Amino acid sequence: MTESGEVAATPAAPARPEGGAAILVAAGIFLSRIFGLVRQRVFAHYFGTSAAADAFNAALRIPNMLQNLFGEGVLSASFIPVYAGLRARGDDEEARRVAGAVGALLAVVVAVLVLVGVLAAPLIVDVIVPGFSGPKRDLTVRIVRILFPGIGVLVQAAWCLGILNSHRKFFLSYASPVLWNLAMIAGLLWFGGRRNQQGLAIALAWATVIGCVLQLLVQLPVVLKLVPGLRLQLRHRSEHVREVVRNFGPTFAGRGVVQISSFVDQFIASPLPDGAVSALTYAQNIYLLPVSLFGMSISAAELPSMSSLTGSTEELAAKLRARLDTALRRVAFFVVPSAVAMIVLGDEILGVLLRSGRFTGRDTQLTWAVLDGAALGLVATTLARVYSSTHYALRDTRSPLRFSAVRVGLGLVLSALLALWLPRQLGLGRVWGAAGITLASSLAGWVEYALLRRSMHRRIGRTAVPGALLVRLWGAAMLAGGAGYGAKLLLGPGAGNVMRGLIALGVFAVGYGGLTLALGVPEARSLAGRALARVRR
Repeated sequence: MTESGEVAATPAAPARPEGGAAILVAAGIFLSRIFGLVRQRVFAHYFGTSAAADAFNAALRIPNMLQNLFGEGVLSASFIPVYAGLRARGDDEEARRVAGAVGALLAVVVAVLVLVGVLAAPLIVDVIVPGFSGPKRDLTVRIVRILFPGIGVLVQAAWCLGILNSHRKFFLSYASPVLWNLAMIAGLLWFGGRRNQQGLAIALAWATVIGCVLQLLVQLPVVLKLVPGLRLQLRHRSEHVREVVRNFGPTFAGRGVVQISSFVDQFIASPLPDGAVSALTYAQNIYLLPVSLFGMSISAAELPSMSSLTGSTEELAAKLRARLDTALRRVAFFVVPSAVAMIVLGDEILGVLLRSGRFTGRDTQLTWAVLDGAALGLVATTLARVYSSTHYALRDTRSPLRFSAVRVGLGLVLSALLALWLPRQLGLGRVWGAAGITLASSLAGWVEYALLRRSMHRRIGRTAVPGALLVRLWGAAMLAGGAGYGAKLLLGPGAGNVMRGLIALGVFAVGYGGLTLALGVPEARSLAGRALARVRR
């Protein structure tokens, strides 16, 4: 569908069984996120919420801008619809040329930006985290210079991901970050007892670069096998390449708006006491687990299929509504309990995942507060990803850009209010302003979600998670949360952080699954049916 409302038709591509592609994406993301949580636990053990932890986390986010601006999300929106459409029409030769041209363009642009990033690292650090000074600032600058080339490599890995997804090879592209995490874990374990925190942070930065290279190398052979004869050649005259570039612009700007939001969070958190930036990073990594595992997996799997739908305007709208409604229901089934678990049992989640060594009880309480703020917007943020992906499938990259800009502007105002002004009014320590940052992001996220949903209603008709289903999901999650909290109180501190957390979260998970089955939630019955079928094999 074009922006004027006409649906762009391309022949349908062979599809996997319903939910199969999303399961592969989710499996890859699950593996990478599990290793990411292990990495976070080891990192927290050695760094806690220290000044060195703040420096590394801030430094990692700055060059990570390249990956977010040029990486997976942007390529998915601009490259996959064009490349998948060409393959669906049987024009493999043009698809190969487009892939090579896009890869070459990315390599040239990113190489220039990496060089600029390395040379301008001190200025960038002063702009993004102006509250850092002295040794903390110097350490951040040094880590940024080490990390920039590695993140540039990750952009090319995201190009590989775009090709693999278009060929329905979902698992490898989303599991490849396991190598990135393993490289960082190895660096932490090898140097953790041999260097002070500043030296360990430097060693970890080099391990991160090695992980970036490994993530590219594991995907590249499969890409070359899928696209024989692939060559990186700059071709600006191809209409299809120009279409990718045209789509890239608004999507790039949209991701840029998101990056501005991320850097605003860093900017506001940087003058807060030591630990604020680290608590923000720890909480966001946990919060992103369900966003990636459920929202990203489903939206990434749906994008190539939606981009290849065929039929008249009315037929395509009906097909899109059906796919979108199914995707929204599946996301809500998993994300609603995730939000409740973070709010009710966030301390137990942190106890299992992070509490060790330098990560103390005080760090747990601070990070839980930050996680609670993020959890309040989890449902909106995750459903918004599915709506954005549907806009991209319709070749509409401008609407998500406009709505992202609204979210960022609103989030900026609310962050300044809730992070800097409110703690003083409540008589709280300044470090607790970190929780205000995530709360502001959640409130702004609900506004973006509402705008995306309204836009899609106008394009293809009404789509939403049924209200009756939401009542059952929230009711089951809250009852299960109460059961998990009761288990936590019964066990008490004598059970140990990990054991108590695992039991409380286990009670919550079993309770939610049982209640949704009893309430007749179709997604619960489908999940249980697949599990039973596997057991009987």
